Amino acid sequence: MNSPQEKTPLLIVDDDPLIVDALGYFLGREYAVSTAATRSEAVKLLRERGLAPALALIDLGLPPTPHRPDEGFALIADILAHAPETRIVVLSGQSDEPNARHARALGATEFVAKPADPEMLRQLIQRVLSFRDTSTVVEDGLIGVSEPLQKLRAQLRQFAGSPFPVLIEGESGSGKELAAVALHRLSERAAKPYLALNCAAISPNLVEATLFGHAKGAFTGASGPRAGYFEDASDGTLFLDEIGELPLDLQPKLLRVLENGEFQRIGETHARRSSARVVTATNRDLRKEVREGRFRADLYHRLSVFTISIPPLRDLGDDRMLLLEHFRSIYAAQANLQLFQLAAAASKRLLAYSFPGNVRELRNIAIRLTTKYAGREVGVDELEAELDVGNEPRASGIAPTPTLAGRAELMAIALNDLQTRHEFNLDATLRLWEEAYIEAAQQLAHNNMSQAARLLGVNRTTLYNRIDALTREKRPGPNRSLF
Repeated sequence: MNSPQEKTPLLIVDDDPLIVDALGYFLGREYAVSTAATRSEAVKLLRERGLAPALALIDLGLPPTPHRPDEGFALIADILAHAPETRIVVLSGQSDEPNARHARALGATEFVAKPADPEMLRQLIQRVLSFRDTSTVVEDGLIGVSEPLQKLRAQLRQFAGSPFPVLIEGESGSGKELAAVALHRLSERAAKPYLALNCAAISPNLVEATLFGHAKGAFTGASGPRAGYFEDASDGTLFLDEIGELPLDLQPKLLRVLENGEFQRIGETHARRSSARVVTATNRDLRKEVREGRFRADLYHRLSVFTISIPPLRDLGDDRMLLLEHFRSIYAAQANLQLFQLAAAASKRLLAYSFPGNVRELRNIAIRLTTKYAGREVGVDELEAELDVGNEPRASGIAPTPTLAGRAELMAIALNDLQTRHEFNLDATLRLWEEAYIEAAQQLAHNNMSQAARLLGVNRTTLYNRIDALTREKRPGPNRSLF
């Protein structure tokens, strides 16, 4: 048996202490188990304590909404934002088929209904962990010959040799970090350090120290000096994912590094220098963020000297079958299993599916099909059970502004309110509308706050601030909603 220091880290998130204690004891013989009862506790472990579990075993029904799956769905996104290669197994009483489908589309590898036999779980965890990451199989990490992918490959080779920043845009799960890694591997910096930091995965008050380092005694807990990412990256590549989540007050400091290479550790007065090449990524529209004052225009222009757009998987045509073949071959070999085969009708269905979870979702589909149907043919019904058919994305496009007819309807509502209500209060009415839109966005985003913020056209930090302000203003009452 491995020593405790060598045990694989595993995270269990469940609000039932009996389940946590039992699984912690049973699995603790083989794994370094950390536990949490809520999403916020789990996020604290990930962000503040730096936990990067190889696998997370999570419940969907977590406080404050234990009878709904929203917190669990949001936690899947939180975990993958912090550690994209973490395997996620959902163990939940929220076990209806739509929940299972959506959890898998968000990035869960497996979904297990409660109650579950501990030994079966142990074997499942071993099997899931046996499938290793495949992103390093090809030189640039890209598999396919479609026109969008050929354009992407050409841009990567064109921009790789430049020292200037690159901004990578694309949907969640589409492979933005693969593009960043490709830029590094194809450059003259390939033998130098490559560091990656997800700006959405750490607490805002820790971002500065993480990027720039700190001196001994700079703040409570700073028991010694520590270098930051810019220092550790040296003259290699620093990848900053979800750059749109960078706090506004830190953006001038990042701009300074980009302009002259200078930065300061927290608690120091002398300048240090970095020659790291900065690559950033976002799934937000930073141009809109600039227009609305949530992102500095000068920083945006500095970061986007070169811009690369990662196409979503649904736009890659037959490359989806090439990717499935790639994942199928890799994972069957890893598990020493025979290849599954797709029936003709199943292949046609797969090509018609829009993959809301992009490449990450396809990878997990390949893992599950390899496990369930090794050496067998997979038909439409078997494939359909793995697809998130209720949450496929709509056609791309920007929501239109209100039409003249829509404005007239709003005017009619306003006139009626002012004429019929004796004590109209504009602030209270605006708060009610704001609250309703925030709750609607949270529901549509399954409580994923970054996605809810995008739906509302605001920064995630701004959304949290709005919710906090509304909560403080709210008086207890049976008809008032709660966030």
